[in-house]
Amino acid sequence: MLGLGNLAKKVFGTPNDRKVKSVRPLVAKINAMETEVQARSDEELIAKTRELQDRARSGEDLDALLPEAFANCREAARRALGLRAFDTQLMGGIFLHQGNIAEMKTGEGKTLVATFPAYLNALAGKGVHVVTVNDYLAKRDAEWMSKVFSALGMTTGVVYPFQPDEEKRQAYQADVTYATNNELGFDYLRDNMKGSVEQMVQRYHFYAIVDEVDSILIDEARTPLIISGPSQDRSELYVTLNQFMPQLADEDYKLDEKARNATFTEEGNEKMEQLLSQAGVLPEGQTLYDPESTTIVHHANQALRAHKLFHRDQNYMVQNGEVVLIDEFTGRAMKGRRLSDGLHQAIEAKEGVTIQPENVTLASVTFQNYFRLYDKLGGMTGTAATEAEEFADIYKLGVVEVPTNKPIARVDEHDRVYRTGDEKYAAVIEAIQEAHAKGQPTLVGTTSVEKSEMLSQMLTQAGIAHNVLNARQHEQEAHIVAEAGKPGAVTIATNMAGRGTDIQLGGNVEMKVMQALAADPEANPDELRAKIEAEHATDKEKVLGAGGLFVLATERHESRRIDNQLRGRSGRQGDPGRSLFFLSLEDDLMRIFGSERLDSVLSRLGMKEGEAIVHPWVNKSLERAQAKVEGRNFDIRKQLLKFDDVMNDQRKAIFSQRREIMDSEEVGEVAADMRHQVIEDLVDEHMPARAYAEQWDNAGLHKAAVDRLNMNLPIDEWAAEEGVDQETIRERITEATDTYMAEKEAGFGGDTMRQIEKQILLQAIDQKWRDHLLTLEHLRSVVGFRGYAQRDPLSEYKTEAFQLFESMLDGLRADVTQQLGRIRPLTDEERDQMMRQYQEQQAQQQEQMHAEHEEAEGGEASAHAPGFDENDPASWGNPSRNDPCPCGSGKKFKHCHGQLV
Repeated sequence: MLGLGNLAKKVFGTPNDRKVKSVRPLVAKINAMETEVQARSDEELIAKTRELQDRARSGEDLDALLPEAFANCREAARRALGLRAFDTQLMGGIFLHQGNIAEMKTGEGKTLVATFPAYLNALAGKGVHVVTVNDYLAKRDAEWMSKVFSALGMTTGVVYPFQPDEEKRQAYQADVTYATNNELGFDYLRDNMKGSVEQMVQRYHFYAIVDEVDSILIDEARTPLIISGPSQDRSELYVTLNQFMPQLADEDYKLDEKARNATFTEEGNEKMEQLLSQAGVLPEGQTLYDPESTTIVHHANQALRAHKLFHRDQNYMVQNGEVVLIDEFTGRAMKGRRLSDGLHQAIEAKEGVTIQPENVTLASVTFQNYFRLYDKLGGMTGTAATEAEEFADIYKLGVVEVPTNKPIARVDEHDRVYRTGDEKYAAVIEAIQEAHAKGQPTLVGTTSVEKSEMLSQMLTQAGIAHNVLNARQHEQEAHIVAEAGKPGAVTIATNMAGRGTDIQLGGNVEMKVMQALAADPEANPDELRAKIEAEHATDKEKVLGAGGLFVLATERHESRRIDNQLRGRSGRQGDPGRSLFFLSLEDDLMRIFGSERLDSVLSRLGMKEGEAIVHPWVNKSLERAQAKVEGRNFDIRKQLLKFDDVMNDQRKAIFSQRREIMDSEEVGEVAADMRHQVIEDLVDEHMPARAYAEQWDNAGLHKAAVDRLNMNLPIDEWAAEEGVDQETIRERITEATDTYMAEKEAGFGGDTMRQIEKQILLQAIDQKWRDHLLTLEHLRSVVGFRGYAQRDPLSEYKTEAFQLFESMLDGLRADVTQQLGRIRPLTDEERDQMMRQYQEQQAQQQEQMHAEHEEAEGGEASAHAPGFDENDPASWGNPSRNDPCPCGSGKKFKHCHGQLV
């Protein structure tokens, strides 16, 4: 019998059904224009873009332009790529334009879908950002889709790390810009550290389409983006603490794997205190409980976490003498990312590699707050429904499940649960052998690099050829994924999240053609393609006959989304497929989230070794455990965001103030207002409003005027006059400083003075903001303890952060006023002296260069290199320009035979 909720859904449809139904008339409208649009020439498609741009910029609503724009874009894509968008792809595009997340299954063509809303919103002329999870996808998608935008008369840009500033600026000037979330966030921070508007690269934050939106806005949202500079070196402390960790017994610390935390017990604290005192790290008579020991305690805790919670080849790997983090969600190596608060240094000490110094934060932002800068946001992914609450709560994004173009034919089997890991892996190898024998391609999902390599060894022993895709094989990723659909192929993948390349049954034709042309550039491309397509058709038939792609997962992830992403790799575009999860009670999820009851049930059932329990109830209980973990992770991210929101308001205020100063031609007024406020504060401090003249601190005010304003003012004389009050004193000081600054301006010249004021203002803002960020970090790390005093840490943080911000602004005014008070134009004598010093430096440099040249010309001759032939440059080897010439003259190569090359 149907429940009331299900009955209501049957009658009224689900909210998702209603959303899908609401856009069908728009899709029909776009389809109705198809014949008319197909009749347009290539030039007319571009002319239509210009017409739509004019209408958009004259105020016509983008919603009204949608049918015409989408129809124009569909035709451009058909001509440029040979792809005609399905109705479901048009739906996805409409939902993205409306500011939703379009949940579209793997293989439904999300990359093409993004072109529709990108084109429509780019008509407004403010630029559209398409966000991808890695640089490879950003470049690939930009290159591929630029053909569509080019056919529509629009420009495409791509942003990547270490890109020259001018090239990056041009990429952001394009109508549509492809970039990674990291690069966008870092460019935003870097822009707000620049000295002028001309140096900034980003334009507007108008509209962004985020691909793999769950990976970017949820998985990576716990880690803020930080631009930092080096601080003091504490390498010795890390090394010393690291030596003590192996000496700890189990009773010396407590592990909380759920909260990913490790703490010392009382016994552990005593042992550490003893060891640190013996090593001379703790001064005599000082304990770990003294306030002076805060830094040591912090780093001891980080060393404990590095040893007990961070495991090599699971959380990080060592590559070329560096500790490289592994993304727990995607299994990718995160080059350049470092853990904060000394934790990365503790891991470096543990692994015995060079310890890089800790950094201080110069600027930071979380992905949540960066993406909330955009006027409108849309997202695409294969799996978002399980996190719909978080998307709605934090980003105000709705999630719409877009129907698949063809019905899903994949069979999702119930999980198989074994008592031990060994039994599970034996069953996994057996299942792979079965599928391999009948020619069915298999994608094996693991949760860590370590486990993927262990499984790889087992398959090698079983004599099964396979590929491994994890953080170590990042470069061959596209090639490995392209091969994964071939008959009998076995591919082991660590967290197949956001890979961006489809597994096509029978293999990827485009990839095969590219490889064949690279191997034989002389071959006829058309003949080669025809031959490969014929082979592919045969392979595809074999795979279809074997049941399509078999997704075999060796563990469940903490998040249902990651499991669903892995499942979704099979059954694309109506293809057949199969998915099956193999679990054991020793898996992390089962072990941490209460497998005791399940273990006792299995014991009572008297299960034999190698037997598995398969039941829908097991799936349900596992999903509940995963939902619990997801809920906890959501709470952590929400809490992080609440704290970051406090800083975000301040960040916006500071960044907008900086931007105003950079935009402004005339900043003298800002500097004058600051100076007047400083004067007001000084008078209030030394001559309080309700105090008598005898109580005034004239000497203190005189000293403060010399220090802050660089002026020796007759404060005593003024104060001694009859009938003088605080207001009169303030007016006289203000008048004197205004005259003083006007004289300076006359000395420097108006334009020069404006430039000086602008630079001093910007430098002071940057320095104060950096110091403020550090203070907030320290406040954040200790404010949690207020909870023990029954006070809410968040409201305490808000109150104190606001007070710190106010005192930062006071300090900023004082610094700017002091610096402007002390600058003065150079005298003629000083200018002549500077010129002499400059000329001397130039002469010294010329002498040095001349000496180097002499040395190069007159170097001692030696025997020429073996096989050297004066007349055959091929025999000279490949010396660099500054190497000795292989002819044996003793000169540098660039001054000898290198001149001839």
